[in-house]
Amino acid sequence: MKEDKIYRSDDSGTEPFRFNSAVADVFPDMLRRSIPGYAATLEAIGSLASRYVTDDTCCYDLGCSLGAATLAMRQGIRASGCRIIAVDNSAAMLERCAEIVSADSGNAAQAPVDIQLGDIRETRIANASMIVMNYTLQFLDRDDRDATIARIYEGLVPGGLLLLSEKVIDENPHMNRLLIDLHEEHKRRNDYSELEISRKRAALENVLVPETVSAHRERLSGAGFAHSGVWLRYFNFVSIVAIK
Repeated sequence: MKEDKIYRSDDSGTEPFRFNSAVADVFPDMLRRSIPGYAATLEAIGSLASRYVTDDTCCYDLGCSLGAATLAMRQGIRASGCRIIAVDNSAAMLERCAEIVSADSGNAAQAPVDIQLGDIRETRIANASMIVMNYTLQFLDRDDRDATIARIYEGLVPGGLLLLSEKVIDENPHMNRLLIDLHEEHKRRNDYSELEISRKRAALENVLVPETVSAHRERLSGAGFAHSGVWLRYFNFVSIVAIK
């Protein structure tokens, strides 16, 4: 695993964050050190796949990056006749994702994975029993989020599940500041310097736009989801399950 040193150079942080080849090279380390609870999210994806994926349906990993959620679903699926569609708009990410998925293809019984380069806002979603958006919606323009969730709902079979993980803001400004401070302390404990933290914060400005948990749940309810709830929260990172 390559160490994330992207924001150590003097010219880093001056450009908006992009999922380019430099990020793809260090992405596993970046996630491990930056997102508290990330490993627990992947574990839950496998457990939920074993429970909710049904025979002869599709699973989607929207914004799949290097395919960690794709593999978690694949390892958890117990149903037959399923396939996984992994979509991302970064060619650099998908090139590495294809290598990782190929290396995991030793078991013929595993669900096949279709890796697609494309915009998740334009991806056709149909006959889906499980959809994962693991820290993806936050990168879409806010005006596109309602329509994206509505399309996901329409593409799910009855009883199908959406797992939505997001960085959030708290409605209470005092608590929000505390959660931000705790997250930055988490990154310091994982050996990011103050300068790296500051530069990455600047790079993500207006690229990653978080919302409140209530805003996410209102959107899910408005799209038609019968049930939704936060199953994991660690500082200002949450994972929500919504069931059609």
